[in-house]
Amino acid sequence: MQTFRLMLATGLAALAVLPASAATLFMGSYPDSLLVFEEGKGAVTSTIKLDTGLPTSMQLSDDGKRIYVTTITTSGIEVIDTATRKVINKFSLNDGTTRYRFWGGTPDPTGRYFYTVISKFEKGIDRYTVSKPMYGVIDLKLQKVVRTAEIDKEDERAGGGRGGYKVSPDGKYLYVFGEKVIIIDLASLKAIDRIDLSKPETTGMENGGFGGTLDAIRTPGQYVSLFNAADPYIHNKMFGMARFDLTTRQFDFTPIGPAPDAMAGMQMTPDGKDAYTVVTNGKLGNKRCEFWHMDMASNAVVDKAEFPCRSRFRLGMSMDGRKLYIYGASYDVEVYDAKTLKHDVTWDLGYDTTGAGMVAVP
Repeated sequence: MQTFRLMLATGLAALAVLPASAATLFMGSYPDSLLVFEEGKGAVTSTIKLDTGLPTSMQLSDDGKRIYVTTITTSGIEVIDTATRKVINKFSLNDGTTRYRFWGGTPDPTGRYFYTVISKFEKGIDRYTVSKPMYGVIDLKLQKVVRTAEIDKEDERAGGGRGGYKVSPDGKYLYVFGEKVIIIDLASLKAIDRIDLSKPETTGMENGGFGGTLDAIRTPGQYVSLFNAADPYIHNKMFGMARFDLTTRQFDFTPIGPAPDAMAGMQMTPDGKDAYTVVTNGKLGNKRCEFWHMDMASNAVVDKAEFPCRSRFRLGMSMDGRKLYIYGASYDVEVYDAKTLKHDVTWDLGYDTTGAGMVAVP
């Protein structure tokens, strides 16, 4: 009876921390699968086998119906239907003499093409010849690279690689977000303009740069991200929220506070009133991790709470904005209450997750 009561108490405690509006979470897992995690059950309910290998990134389509997964083992792409949890397209770019390497990317609005930055490895008699990084167009129907173009020398260090990507709503331009915003004409695959964030004329800031996309507050036609900058006089570093309009190419940002050593992404509640990030200061034994809760109406940090650091992790949020998730490169998800910033429960996944991120769908 005592055992039963303990199990019942544990079960009730777990149910108490479940999000009010439960969603399905997709996470990458070693060696070659996606985990399907049901928030309502607090458990992995199934896995999706990826025949092309280890997942490294996931991109949810704007309509939420597809997840585009890139894999590294055989340089593959697999497309997941979020309703059926089935792989509806999969292929590898590598063949007997040619290999590719790429990190992330983005589909066009039609879902026909996938844009990224790639490197090509060609096998010779006694060596592989490695190309410079190139803009690459992958035809998801033909399942191959159909066009490439060299990156202009001035842009080689300004973006691409593991930067953020977005296609304009009309499908004509690719935006590559890094130290600069590079605008690529998709007809010619050439850079036609650059927005140099190091000296934005209207902001009075310098040394700007976009971080990861904030999918939680993604709105059609916008790229929203953390932003780091410094004033041009005494170079004080600060961070804030950046928004880039993919149609008008107008950029604006809201400074929030002094920039810490590192930040692990940002998540915002569905009503847009509250945002959360993880701030990391120090290294190794002196490393300290804190949640920062920000009120977006006043652009002020209203609460902080320290939590045990991991060597590597990512920040996520439940779809209702009530729970914060610390996950990635581990076998579990640590769940924190977004209001109190206190630990609720740890969900045991039973699988080792990759750094591919987390995608949530209703």
